[in-house]
Amino acid sequence: MTTGVYLAILFKIVGSLALLIYGMKVMSEALQKMAGSQLRHILGAMTTNRFTGMLTGTFITCAVQSSSATTVMTVSFVNAGLLTLAQAISVIMGANIGTTLTAWIMSLGYSVDLTSFVFPAFLVGIVLIYTRKMRYVGDFLFGLSFMFFSLVLLSDAGKALHLDTTPAVIEFFKSFDVNSYFTILVFLVIGSVITCIVQSSAAVMAITILLCSTGVLPIYLGIALVMGENIGTTVTANLAALAANTQARRAALAHLLFNVIGVVWVLAVFYPFVNMVCGFVDYDPTAGAVNANIKVKLPIVLAAFHTTFNVTNTFLLIWFIPQIEKLVRMLIKTRKSETEEDFRLRFIQAGIMKTPELSVLEASKEIQSFAERLQRMFSMVRELLHTTEDSKFVKLYSRIEKYESISDNMEIEIAKYLDQVSNAHLSDETKEKVRSMLREISELESIGDSCFNIARTMNRRMSAKEDFTESQYNHIEQMFELTDDALTQMNNLLVGHKHENDINHSFNIENEMNNYRDQLSTQNIRDVNEHKYTYAIGTMYMDIIQECEKLGDYVVNVVEARMGVKQSI
Repeated sequence: MTTGVYLAILFKIVGSLALLIYGMKVMSEALQKMAGSQLRHILGAMTTNRFTGMLTGTFITCAVQSSSATTVMTVSFVNAGLLTLAQAISVIMGANIGTTLTAWIMSLGYSVDLTSFVFPAFLVGIVLIYTRKMRYVGDFLFGLSFMFFSLVLLSDAGKALHLDTTPAVIEFFKSFDVNSYFTILVFLVIGSVITCIVQSSAAVMAITILLCSTGVLPIYLGIALVMGENIGTTVTANLAALAANTQARRAALAHLLFNVIGVVWVLAVFYPFVNMVCGFVDYDPTAGAVNANIKVKLPIVLAAFHTTFNVTNTFLLIWFIPQIEKLVRMLIKTRKSETEEDFRLRFIQAGIMKTPELSVLEASKEIQSFAERLQRMFSMVRELLHTTEDSKFVKLYSRIEKYESISDNMEIEIAKYLDQVSNAHLSDETKEKVRSMLREISELESIGDSCFNIARTMNRRMSAKEDFTESQYNHIEQMFELTDDALTQMNNLLVGHKHENDINHSFNIENEMNNYRDQLSTQNIRDVNEHKYTYAIGTMYMDIIQECEKLGDYVVNVVEARMGVKQSI
């Protein structure tokens, strides 16, 4: 064959791999859109111990066809306090088992003529995409069809190369001693490096199956590439987690350790272990691919090894989860910079690629953290009211000012993140969630402004050397108590499920604050006229009361946005 023909086939292989990666992405995202909320519920409810956690990870990864999606979802739950690190490790172990289904799907693509399935599936998929209720099923069928079609193209390209009859290629692979551990290690490293570069374990598996099915790559070396792919896929997650928080990095490191330990013990018994797996499918690893029937078995051998390796590794290491957890905690310490006083997004991790469903979950958790921070800010404002010592007052006022700046930054960063999410192909439900969240963060930032406005009024009073009467202090405290109750109820509603919370409680508090504000306003006019205190102190007093009432309005706006209801006037 000429150089031009070889280049044409090479481009066909590269394009087919791109189509494979795209197909898996479309299929995974469609499945998550169809069952995203249910999957989150399952993940939160079914991880009571290491075994249920492992089964949950397996089930979800088989469902969404993405171990990365499962891992990111798991990290989000760890950060939210819904899962312990130990439970997260068990889920990640299960995800490794679930991801082996992909290898079996690929082996099917090389073993069976899928052409008769692919094109009708494309037709059904495009029809369903244009129907409102079934469009995600259509997306799934399209992704699956792209995936199978890419495998058909890869198989054809592999046959067109005629690698099994090309002397140079045959001699190249024959130059490697398949009985040498050094050769196995070299191909293991190659598999890891390629996976890191390509950023897709599925693509590396496809390349390996292609080379083995043509008969030029010995099965031992193909399996070494598969083992390297297992390590490479975890390195990618660790690089992405470098900029994330401590728990994310620990979970990613646990995934790496799990796979590295597995590869180490398999290397110790490599040849007996591979021969055992080959025995399962009645294949002689020393025979090579000499005829069509034997070539068909090679993809099945690779899929069988992938499954046997991950299942065995999981059942060996699942008993040592406490030790793995202890080790990753020792290796990754909590960063000193991770303090409440610093601006830091706790749940949103920009370095890790996620689907919209997972991104919305992270944003929701971040908004909860935002609201909790604002309640802490308000508690500082309450403390400021009774702080008389100048140095302590200045220090506390500076902290409140810093929190106000943090709230501004949090609104901007969460809004930017949600804007990025909205650029993706979203379900109607997810679109509505994003709109509600944007309103929530806007109102939360206004709560931060109100807290700072109250603090500024207190600072004015301090600078003017004025003081409130005992009665005014009592009234302010009562209003502060109502405001704190409103914030507490808001935080409860943000954390809980819609059906578990009574929104009327928030509305009742807000009405009570309105009535109390009106009562105090009338009384203030009367007290000023009766010269119980100066007009200046009366103005500052009412500024605080009215700002609290405004804060209560912002709280109700947040609650309405989260619950999807409007307060009846």
